[in-house]
Amino acid sequence: MSRGWWGVPLGVRDAVVAVGVAAVLLVTGMSGERAAAHVDLVGYVLLAFGGLALAWGRRAPVPVLAVTWVCGVGYQAAGFDVPVVAYLFAVYAAVRAGHRTVTIVASVGMLAALPLAAMAAGLHDTGEAFARARGALEIAWLLAAGAAGEALRQAERRADVAERTREEAARHRADEERLRIARELHDALTHQISVVKVQSEVAVHVARRRGEHVPEALLAIQAAGREASRELRATLEALRDDDTTPPRGLADIPELVAGARALGLTATLTVDGVEGVEGVGGVGGAGDNGGLHHDVPAAVERTVYRIVQESLTNIARHADAATASVRIDRRPDALAVRVDDDGTATPAAAPVPGLGLLGMRERVTALGGRLRAEPRGEGGFTVQAELPVEQA
Repeated sequence: MSRGWWGVPLGVRDAVVAVGVAAVLLVTGMSGERAAAHVDLVGYVLLAFGGLALAWGRRAPVPVLAVTWVCGVGYQAAGFDVPVVAYLFAVYAAVRAGHRTVTIVASVGMLAALPLAAMAAGLHDTGEAFARARGALEIAWLLAAGAAGEALRQAERRADVAERTREEAARHRADEERLRIARELHDALTHQISVVKVQSEVAVHVARRRGEHVPEALLAIQAAGREASRELRATLEALRDDDTTPPRGLADIPELVAGARALGLTATLTVDGVEGVEGVGGVGGAGDNGGLHHDVPAAVERTVYRIVQESLTNIARHADAATASVRIDRRPDALAVRVDDDGTATPAAAPVPGLGLLGMRERVTALGGRLRAEPRGEGGFTVQAELPVEQA
């Protein structure tokens, strides 16, 4: 609920103002003289209803303007010589909401209707009727109410423009920072990664031309160099173009598993209980994109891919493992991923968490998910994440 002055909710403040205005109108009505005693009850009802209607002035300014107009003219016609205070509040609210034309038309009608209401109350003298109408609605107060509403409306509009300008400036600064990071990445990493990639390609090519056996480590360096180059290009494109389409997702996980096998791991991929699938779009193969991949948010896809990538990289580098298993399961409201290995980690000798694990946790937490990364009781390490699909 929106809050006004001193932390009081605006709805409560409007209700207090409405009750206060209604009370003032009733007290003024009871203390004044009336021309027709037989319509006292109608006049009191109109006085009270006109004031209480102001409680809805912020939400429905035009209907409240109409209600206070009718009530003001009505209790004047019933013989209550009471200023149309509620109508002035309604004028202020309507002009503040931007309904200037309707307010002007209604106010002109009010100025014309009040003398007629005064004459209907039993004052047949035209001059006296106009004097009574002028006392009920002073033009100066009417103009002041409209001017106050317009001034506040303009102030709020300028505040909105200033807020949008600050947001645009913040986005501009973020874009500049994003481009700066892209330049730094390009200058710092592109050349070095390109050198590694070219040198490994040349070494593999030379070894094959000589008929020599190409070491698995050299092939792994070659594959890693290609993958790093692709990842760097995708990252730079995302930073420069602000592209929200993820460069990697669920459909690319089989490629990660195949890369782990190339490094000598016995790696398996299980999707929704089916082992050995070639694509994660569905359990039927790479060409089937109607299953697991369907309706999975891009952010979840990207996060699952990064979890599997980081986990398999850590297994290959640090775990001293022979096997690795990747399992992905779609649940009614979540996507679960689990990566296990049979490495040397034990509960008694848990590895020190690195930046990769910290990045995983930040990604999962940002999407409202849960992450477990710890040694298994039977030996090895497990990474388990559960990511909400709908909330993401």
